[in-house]
This record gives sequence, structure tokens and C-alpha cells, in this order.
Amino acid sequence: MLTFYHSPKTRSTRVLSLLRELGRDQDVETRIVSIPRIDGTGGRDPSNPHPDGKVPLLVHDGTLISETSAIMLYLTDMFPEAGLGPRIGDPLRGAYLTWLAWYGDVMEPVYVAQAAGLSHPVLHATFRDVPEAVERLRTALADGRPWLLGESFTAADLLVHSPYAWFREATPQDPVIANWVDRCMARPAALWALEQDSRARVA
Repeated sequence: MLTFYHSPKTRSTRVLSLLRELGRDQDVETRIVSIPRIDGTGGRDPSNPHPDGKVPLLVHDGTLISETSAIMLYLTDMFPEAGLGPRIGDPLRGAYLTWLAWYGDVMEPVYVAQAAGLSHPVLHATFRDVPEAVERLRTALADGRPWLLGESFTAADLLVHSPYAWFREATPQDPVIANWVDRCMARPAALWALEQDSRARVA
């Protein structure tokens, strides 16, 4: 049994969208929980088994899987027929894993540091910075491919484009990247997830 712990309009919306992309949103029990939010609202939900009280969290037959990239990898491996993540042995598997890890290890930290007004040589040496992250994306898409891995949309696109979907003003003024973000945001599963969030109520 799969159970998904979700809080509307948070990072876990990406997993909600992925479940729809996989065609599994009806097969997974989604439990809406509250979390502490940056604006001071919300609070830790005692019904949420995430060790940090956060979302997303996937529970599969009692096994907890947390962190968005890990959940996305778990789900795309579990349901490979959807084609949202290259299988082991596929030449694109390495690039797929790299994008999932790069998002959490580089992209999100540099944008969080920028939003917090933090600048330090150690941060730059460890994570690089926003311009370098943008250049990484621009280079990947510069050959005209519609998606990060080529002709097929994957969970890597869903994850990596997400900060720009939340904060459109942060989207680089580069038509190659902006058009890719628009394609990701226009996917039916993404629109569906936003609609679900707009209707959800946290107890």
C-alpha cells in the first residue's frame, strides 16, 4: 500500500503532480497534513510520520521515503511503464540521476542562499551560485531539445523547473529556459495538481 503525505501549495505538490503523470493518483492514499510554514502559519501535524514533520512523505507498506528527489526516483522506478524515468541500463539513466541529485545538492541551495541574502566564499565553492546554475540549464537545453533528457518529459523536468513555477519572477530572462518552464507548467498533470491544491483543506 502506498500512502502520500501532502500539504497543499508546498514542495509536495510536485509529487502530487508526478502521481498524476504516472496515472497512479487514484491508487495512492493521499493524506493532507499541516506543516509549519515560512509565514508563521500552520504547525507540526501529529498524524504525519515524517521524522522532521515535513512533506512530502511516501509510505510504502510501512517503509518511509522522504525527500522529493528520493520519492520521485522511487516512484518512477516502481512504475517504469509510465516512461517518466529511464530504467537501469538505459543510457539516459545517469543523466536522470544526475539532474535529480543536482536539484537538491546545488540548485535549491543556491536559490535559498540568494533569497536569504547570504554570500560567502564557502557557499560559492561548495554550491556555486545562481548564474552558474542557470548556465547549466541553458547549456542542457541549448541544442533545441524540449526536455532535459531529450525528446521525453521526465520527473527530472518536473523537479528542476519547480522553483520557477513557484516564483515566476525568478525565471531567467532566457527564452530557451522560459519556454521549457512554460511547457512544464502547461502539462495537464501540473494543472490538475494546482487545482487539487486550491480545493484542499488542511484540518
